[in-house]
Amino acid sequence: MQAEHLLAKNSHVQPAKVNAEDLRQQIRDKYSEVALMPQKGFHFHTGSFLAIMLGYNATLLDGLPSGTVESFAGTGNPFSMGDLKPGEIVLDIGSGAGFDSLIAARQVAPDGRVIGVDMTDAMLEKAAEGARQMGLTNVEFFKGLAEKLPVENGSIDVVISNGVINLCPDKEAVMSEVYRVLKSGGRFQIADIVVQKEVPQSAKDNIDLWSG
Repeated sequence: MQAEHLLAKNSHVQPAKVNAEDLRQQIRDKYSEVALMPQKGFHFHTGSFLAIMLGYNATLLDGLPSGTVESFAGTGNPFSMGDLKPGEIVLDIGSGAGFDSLIAARQVAPDGRVIGVDMTDAMLEKAAEGARQMGLTNVEFFKGLAEKLPVENGSIDVVISNGVINLCPDKEAVMSEVYRVLKSGGRFQIADIVVQKEVPQSAKDNIDLWSG
């Protein structure tokens, strides 16, 4: 998707009326468990079973640390829209345990760079450990929000994201940030949850329905 199309607005769609920080804390709590206790079992699939089900080629998983794979909890495969190119600068929004970021780092090597952004400390620690185990020096992980990315304007060739924007109540703010950080002609390869009709406002405003 080209950057110039990201900010198309629908005046009939209103943001959810939930307390953003309360929602973020619920999500942090949930995904801290995915990072620290991946075998616990959740209402969503995780791990290598999920990755193969979502269409990741098994060769992409080769060499990834077991801790990275076991805490994977995406909703799709951003690489299904095309592999990344050597030398590209990539931003992974909601990088989690680093599954997609580490795959991206191998694809853009040796001169490319990957920046992972996540708001959950346990996931950031696990992602950094995965990069250390693989000996990757072209990937870094930073704490931050999708609505306020710690990245400079026009500095990114490709933004990827996997199952994260659906958890953000103000999606227009996220898309504005994606537009801000992408270079002219940059790409946005997103895997996420899409509904075929608008979610009722009453459901969007119920914070307990967001993270399960």
